[in-house]
Amino acid sequence: MIAYVTVGADDIARAKRFYSAFLPDLGYELEEGPAGLSYALPVRPGQSVVPPEFYVKLTFDGRPASAGNGSMVAFEASSQKQVSALHAAALLAGGSDEGQPGFRPSYGPHFYVGYLRDPQGNKIALFSSNPNEPGRDG
Repeated sequence: MIAYVTVGADDIARAKRFYSAFLPDLGYELEEGPAGLSYALPVRPGQSVVPPEFYVKLTFDGRPASAGNGSMVAFEASSQKQVSALHAAALLAGGSDEGQPGFRPSYGPHFYVGYLRDPQGNKIALFSSNPNEPGRDG
């Protein structure tokens, strides 16, 4: 199981503006500290598995942060409408578009996804695969 994901950022304030535009709407709570940002889903009473946390930090070696070629972090939304709204909010908060929300021919019929780059260049996906919503073929 994945325990946490970390992305580097050279400008924590700029990264906070971007990630705070959509992660709280997905249920993530922000904790700030001297090392950077920590976004975590709340642990419910009796929950045995703790969902992975998402960290945004300055690099440990002091070199400029860079995006991993081929790496991406995906966040699940509850609906297609939420994917579209959060994608738009993230763009307004300093992200760049890597693919407008919609269906993709190579994915399942209910996989609705939008792609972004954060201000540092990290690739982010926002998706919903809610079977109760219209699919690609319907």
